[in-house]
Amino acid sequence: MHTVFTIATRGPGLTEITGQVREWLQRGPGGDGVLTLMIRHTSASLLIQENADPDVQVDLIEFLRRQVPMGDDPAMRWLTHTIEGPDDMPAHIKAMLLPTTLSIPVVEGRPMLGTWQGVYVVEHRTQPHRRNVVAMLR
Repeated sequence: MHTVFTIATRGPGLTEITGQVREWLQRGPGGDGVLTLMIRHTSASLLIQENADPDVQVDLIEFLRRQVPMGDDPAMRWLTHTIEGPDDMPAHIKAMLLPTTLSIPVVEGRPMLGTWQGVYVVEHRTQPHRRNVVAMLR
């Protein structure tokens, strides 16, 4: 079984999709297996991360911003791919550093996430986007 989730992001940050994933697993395929998620973009990522304290998300995005500044920052003057704006190439670099696929065990139609874990789309561009995440249970 497979599906595609379309996720609206709000610019840089984490958008939780755990609820959508759980709902699809309960509604459709159920059973046991491995859920594979893959984001179909080169400037966004997927992440399993804490979902209890929103400060964690703030700190993660700030860490990424400090590690990979915008393309118009003097530290990034070495970039050659600049035609799509100062946020584009840094977004590709961040997507290279974070996963674009996740594998999650599923038992009796439930993802085996930890108590404080959630599944997120990580938007690296400065503007809101619509991101597609492919889900496949095998």
